[in-house]
Amino acid sequence: MNLTAENLSVPLSDGNRIPLLGLGTYGDPRTTPRGTALECVKLAIDVGYRHFDGALVYFNEHEVGQAIREKIADGTVRREDIFYCGKLWNTFHPPELVRPTLERTLKALKLDYVDLYIIELPMAFKPGNEFYPKDRDGKYIYHHTDLCATWEALEACVDAGLAKSLGVSNFNRRQLELLLNKPGLKHKPVSNQVECHPYFTQPNLLEFCRQNDIVIVGYCPLGSSRDASWVNVTCPPLLEDELLVSIGKKYDKSSAQVALRFNVQRGVVVIPKSFSPERIKHNFQIFDFSLTEEEMRAIEALNKNIRFVELLMWSDHPEYPFHDDY
Repeated sequence: MNLTAENLSVPLSDGNRIPLLGLGTYGDPRTTPRGTALECVKLAIDVGYRHFDGALVYFNEHEVGQAIREKIADGTVRREDIFYCGKLWNTFHPPELVRPTLERTLKALKLDYVDLYIIELPMAFKPGNEFYPKDRDGKYIYHHTDLCATWEALEACVDAGLAKSLGVSNFNRRQLELLLNKPGLKHKPVSNQVECHPYFTQPNLLEFCRQNDIVIVGYCPLGSSRDASWVNVTCPPLLEDELLVSIGKKYDKSSAQVALRFNVQRGVVVIPKSFSPERIKHNFQIFDFSLTEEEMRAIEALNKNIRFVELLMWSDHPEYPFHDDY
């Protein structure tokens, strides 16, 4: 795959394109200082990023949107140069809530449309003002999940011009097939955003998605933070892996750059999250070298089939996606 700065995107099945490298914009709202996302997205645009991955539940879409609008206003980019992905959260699956929720995202961004709108998780929660509804005993309150009905409401958003493309996230094969086989399917899911990195390479899901013209967007492409409240910390730190470090030395690159390049080179979109100006720049420097077939195979062989993000607190949900092999 010959990747140059002009050729940094891959086609989606609906005719749109998605940049191979994006900036994840999640930051814990309790610990991330105000204005962080704003400054980091502006810097990222200056560095060359054009793809931003956000969500209503990140509580910072207003900052991300402001950054994009400021960089449009100063002539750095046009709106059509930017690719923004927003997400439908679990408490907004009922069809009548889908469009108003997307409109909330657009209002926060102050943009007319998103480039990609995805179902964040295949598990519906009780609708209401609480994003994480719990009962008196502290148990999560789930809701009947009808992914096909939610999808039809999303299709109407594309027809209304509010989103250019539709995708999903954390869906397993069965859940993808549910949508792909839906009678009267109008807009196919173009992407599936899942955990993907050298310790969790997703070979089966990747192959299934390739066969169905679905692009994999890999989150946690550098492994993950070590936040034990939602991360499986028994998994060894990916960036200390000897093979990645040694391949990096050969190209004068870091293990992080090698891990990103590995996925991009096999057509997997990566969205490393960073609010560190140094790392934002560093993560973008992956288009001036390529890995040999042998190195790609060696990195693939690192697969331990271990997830950093298991979401075990929801493993009793009927649509919990990770009980299946893939």
